[in-house]
Amino acid sequence: MGDWLATLRRKADLRERAGLRRELRPRAGDDALVDLAGNDYLGLSRHPRVREAAATALDAYGLGATGSRLVRGSTDVHTALESSLASWLGAEQALVYSSGYLANLGAIRALCGPNTLLVADAHNHASLIDGCRLAGAQTVTYAHGDPADAARLLAAHPGRPAVVLTESVFSVDGDLAPLAALHAAARTHGALLLVDDAHGLGVIGPNGAGGVVDAGLAGEPDVIVTATLSKALGGAGGVVAGPAALVRHLVDTGRTFIFDTALPPVVAAGVAAALDLARDGDPLRAVLRERAAAIRDTCRAAGLAVTDPAGGVVSVEAPSAEQAWAWAGACRDKGVAVGCFRPPSTPDSRSRLRLTVNAGVPAADFARALEIIVEVRP
Repeated sequence: MGDWLATLRRKADLRERAGLRRELRPRAGDDALVDLAGNDYLGLSRHPRVREAAATALDAYGLGATGSRLVRGSTDVHTALESSLASWLGAEQALVYSSGYLANLGAIRALCGPNTLLVADAHNHASLIDGCRLAGAQTVTYAHGDPADAARLLAAHPGRPAVVLTESVFSVDGDLAPLAALHAAARTHGALLLVDDAHGLGVIGPNGAGGVVDAGLAGEPDVIVTATLSKALGGAGGVVAGPAALVRHLVDTGRTFIFDTALPPVVAAGVAAALDLARDGDPLRAVLRERAAAIRDTCRAAGLAVTDPAGGVVSVEAPSAEQAWAWAGACRDKGVAVGCFRPPSTPDSRSRLRLTVNAGVPAADFARALEIIVEVRP
């Protein structure tokens, strides 16, 4: 095989020179950084009711699920969570996975036959991209957020079964997909619409039910919703929601469901408690919207290129990958955690800071964090 370790070292050196090195930065439980990097949008991960529900489940079930869902991993906690998620999302049924990534891989594969066409937004998350690749179906990409371009691609392949795939709130720039128009384009051509609502669930829509509900598409027979439970719900896991026949198919045939150890009951219980809080969390969502707008307005006033947030994600462009890394490091040195997104994590090869709102951060800390981000810019 030759000196394969030398090859890896050369590749690492090239990434270092390009400013694309990644580092693991473990944090302690009492970490004092102001969090503008994580996805705990509503600040629920440490809520007393969430922690109490998790502790109760820990006493009842122990640490792990002890098996896959079809062996010993299904508990009444999982069933209750799936019922709550289906009700919240307005879907016929829901199925919980151990991660949102696996939920996307499983859902896309389940929707693909020998001749299926996958029509994907150019800015889709890596889990949707990988789901298309692993499904083995032909994939075509439409211009970001452009229903007319999606319709053009569908029209170019008449008579083929097809699935249009999009995020609701996009994970890098935080913009909102035109879901109603995408659904209309898909339905006109007999296609399904799969929406990854990871950054919309808990954040937008009535009672925080997400982008699909907000677009009036809940319960439509040609709409499938996927999401992670690790963002606004502050936990872990994923969900696929839609018609009962789809859930049946996933349970019977879905490899990322059948062969994966189940989400630990302790996490499922905590997520269920967070869901109840999120459903009644309009005051928290109001704080989130105010803070997202404050980030946008403060950055623009400082002459920075910044996106318009549809939810809790705000993207601030950096001059280069190296400067994005240095900027994030300078923020961290001043006590503020920010996201640093560089290729290949960005859909357009431009580096940026990704700032995410946590409604649980004290107001004074949030205001000071914004000052620091502007002070230490490149």
